[in-house]
Amino acid sequence: MTDPTSTDRFNEEKSVYTVRGSDQPDLETGVAAIRNVLKTLPIRPGVYRMQDAKGDVLYVGKARALRNRVTNYTQVARLPKRLQRMVAQTRSMTIVTTNTEAEALLLEAQLIKRFRPPYNVLLRDDKSFPFILLREDHAFPRVQKHRGARRAKGQYYGPFASAGSVTRTLNALQKLFLLRSCTDSFFNNRDRPCLLYQIKRCSAPCVDRISAPDYAELVDDAKSFLAGKSTQVQKKLADQMSTAAEAMDFELAAVLRDRLKALTFIQGAQAINAEGVSDADVWAIATKGATACLQAFFIRGGQNWGHRSFFPAHTADVPEEEVLQSFLAQFYEEVPPARVVLIDRDLDEQALLADALSERAGRKVELKRPQRGEQRRLLQQATRNAEEALDRHLAESTTQGRIMRELTDLFELGEIPQRIEIYDNSHIMGTDMVGAMVVAGPEGMRKGAYRKFNIRNPETKAGDDFGMMREVLERRFARLEREDPDRKSGEWPDLLLIDGGKGQVSAVCETLQEMGVEDVPVVGISKGPDRNAGREHFHLPDGRESMLPLNSPLLFYLQRLRDEAHRFAIGTHRAKRAKSFVANPLDDVPGIGPTRKKALLMHFGSAKAVKGAALPDLERAPGISKAMAQAIHDHFHPRG
Repeated sequence: MTDPTSTDRFNEEKSVYTVRGSDQPDLETGVAAIRNVLKTLPIRPGVYRMQDAKGDVLYVGKARALRNRVTNYTQVARLPKRLQRMVAQTRSMTIVTTNTEAEALLLEAQLIKRFRPPYNVLLRDDKSFPFILLREDHAFPRVQKHRGARRAKGQYYGPFASAGSVTRTLNALQKLFLLRSCTDSFFNNRDRPCLLYQIKRCSAPCVDRISAPDYAELVDDAKSFLAGKSTQVQKKLADQMSTAAEAMDFELAAVLRDRLKALTFIQGAQAINAEGVSDADVWAIATKGATACLQAFFIRGGQNWGHRSFFPAHTADVPEEEVLQSFLAQFYEEVPPARVVLIDRDLDEQALLADALSERAGRKVELKRPQRGEQRRLLQQATRNAEEALDRHLAESTTQGRIMRELTDLFELGEIPQRIEIYDNSHIMGTDMVGAMVVAGPEGMRKGAYRKFNIRNPETKAGDDFGMMREVLERRFARLEREDPDRKSGEWPDLLLIDGGKGQVSAVCETLQEMGVEDVPVVGISKGPDRNAGREHFHLPDGRESMLPLNSPLLFYLQRLRDEAHRFAIGTHRAKRAKSFVANPLDDVPGIGPTRKKALLMHFGSAKAVKGAALPDLERAPGISKAMAQAIHDHFHPRG
């Protein structure tokens, strides 16, 4: 289905209106810029973007009538302080008109996720949610976990709140319906059943242990189960078990009994105990001060597919109804909504949001606030969970805030660091060298910002930790200088933590000075005598060292940061080493793809034999032309 909010569709109608003025925030200049826009602004639906003097997006909004909505920003006295600050920074606007207000709402959510403006409510955690995919592009469909774009042919079931929820359901599906989970290549190359067949988690269609019609029946049963018809599946299994027992086929009866037990277990583990609620997303919001928590329950087919708490950004001084509406519009940008979305309060534009979600989903989506019955009980449960999750979050934030203040004092930083980058290297005797960067902030680890660096500079000697760190930092900060020279994106670090002592810190500081970066604090962390964890020394660039008490929460926090960088570096190195173990010299030959590679290996027996083959022998290989044979020979025997 074509995306109705694609910005490409509206490019011809986009206009930018600019007024010159001071780069410093100034209310009169901001109002003048907005009034300049109003001169040619139409009275029709659309989306507007407020931009500062550098063109960075401050705010994205939508309107049923653009001129009427934007006019409100010129009436400064009626605006809350937050929006007054935004108007004072505004120097230009971008206007995109749409056909309907529902399209404008969807486009607004899309642009907020793209630009992440500082004056919009933001969904912090926008990583993709896991689904179960029943692939149907093979004669024997497979069941698997799936994230990302839904391009493969098959049935998608979700979203699940976590990978753990998906894993539990997949395990149940394997026990219940014996569907294959292997890749097509693995399936096609089997000549005997794998271990999953032995432990009764697969019916082994790869070696004809089950017929195609019988396997198709299992697939239909799995679809019924995932669609909420587990009682129907349970009755069918019970009838089949009774029939097998009466026929004295006790082996089949035992298999069916085990499957029936698995079904009973998963029903007990996932039932949400809500009669009349088949498919629904349940949302409740709780706020304290400037922090908001949204709690979600995902119910599909009468089963609980998990619950999750969200803490959106930029919610201070924003009404709860506005927070909830903006959040839902962004959340369902990528996640398909249930047919019924239950919310704990009425929204100003509830019908409009329902229309927009229906347009995106391609089917009717009902958005409602129930007043009684099981749906109301579910909302009350979600509300209670939201309040409890918010209390836990605030308690953890208080502790984390105290730790961050202690860290700021210990390392004599100007203010609490919003972005801490921790670096480490990994290699074995100088082979498969990699560098790793992990990122942390006041709210915890930012795994989406982690980066790995393959050490590829020929001047970096094998096993040279200083040289490896130099290359990593040169590449990291060269990119920062290229992409964000004005340091507006928040990607510049406020503190660098290096796994190492005085030597490492000196090498890092020297590298940064050569690149003209002199205002990023650097701290090294080294273990104490006999590499005793708990006796870490912290090294500052001026040569000073410090230690923390063994029971210090700040010490535990810094250890966690160092250990996370070490874990990520080791994992990256192991992945690279595993790949190098199966690397083939033919992979580096230009023009050699999988087909020619297979033909050469079948003809010569090994890559080593190909490498040592004479030109006439290469020309006799099937599928290898004279020109290609010459290219292969020249690659392995370069002329001086």
